[in-house]
Amino acid sequence: MTGRYDGPVIDPHHHLWDLGLQRHPWLQKARASGEEMVFGSLAPILRDYGIDDYRADAARQNVVATVHVEAGWSVAYPLEESRWLDGLDRSSGVAHRYVAGITLDRPDALRLLEAEAERPNVVGIRDILSWHPDAAKSFASRPDRMSDPGWRAGLAHVTRLGLVFDLMLYPWQMAEALELVQAFPATLFVLNHGGSPADRTQEGMALWRCGLRALGREPNVRLKISDLVAYDNDWTLESLRPVIEHCLDCFGPARSMFASDFPVAGLHASFDEIYQVFRTVAAELSLDEQRALFFATANDTYHLGIADPAETGRGAHV
Repeated sequence: MTGRYDGPVIDPHHHLWDLGLQRHPWLQKARASGEEMVFGSLAPILRDYGIDDYRADAARQNVVATVHVEAGWSVAYPLEESRWLDGLDRSSGVAHRYVAGITLDRPDALRLLEAEAERPNVVGIRDILSWHPDAAKSFASRPDRMSDPGWRAGLAHVTRLGLVFDLMLYPWQMAEALELVQAFPATLFVLNHGGSPADRTQEGMALWRCGLRALGREPNVRLKISDLVAYDNDWTLESLRPVIEHCLDCFGPARSMFASDFPVAGLHASFDEIYQVFRTVAAELSLDEQRALFFATANDTYHLGIADPAETGRGAHV
């Protein structure tokens, strides 16, 4: 054992929102109806979550920069979320760069992608593909979008513009995703939330393990190990450990990154609890491997250009 990593952290997946803007339909619906999603009740996060809120949650984890991932902003108001983020005080390093949300098969997708790509803070695109037969657990309108030629035309434009694509799906979609990533070898995909192991039955976890193994063999896929507590609400260190270890076995530290998914993950764990699990499981790895997981893979994947404060002796801390 080499000891726990105590260097700088980049959090490559979290969200911010201002509910007063009325731009997040999924949160507005949950507030109005109390309807639960795959995460369970959303009541604890039905409040504004700004940079200061994130900084308070992350204060003890040495976070030096973050990537903001689209937070379900209304598709009726494209481009607004990036503009809103640009107007925030991001000097602390929170929302240093963004993964913007664009529906890739909408008629004006190419124009919108070009507009996002012109923003220097936009480094990636996400269009959630997670489909579930239970509408309360589904994030996508239909199950087969990633095979649709119109959707793929949008993805091809993401690649032409030099942007990363954040890939969010369920394990039963991984076979289709494997064909997708093989068909787009020039696209850098980042699989969200450890591949979303939502079905905790023996068969469901076997499907997840097999699908993740196959995707891990593809050199153009990287993995965010994030919000595993959403799929394991009664988690313990020992219940999360084999999931994290399988992620690392499939992708390796050089293609994996730890991320918070706050405030959504806060439904089931505190920021410190999540990173305590990460640090404990990763402590068996070399310090270089731990640095990849907490800092370097995210820095490289999203072209952040963050100097390591441990080496330079300077750098802002969240």
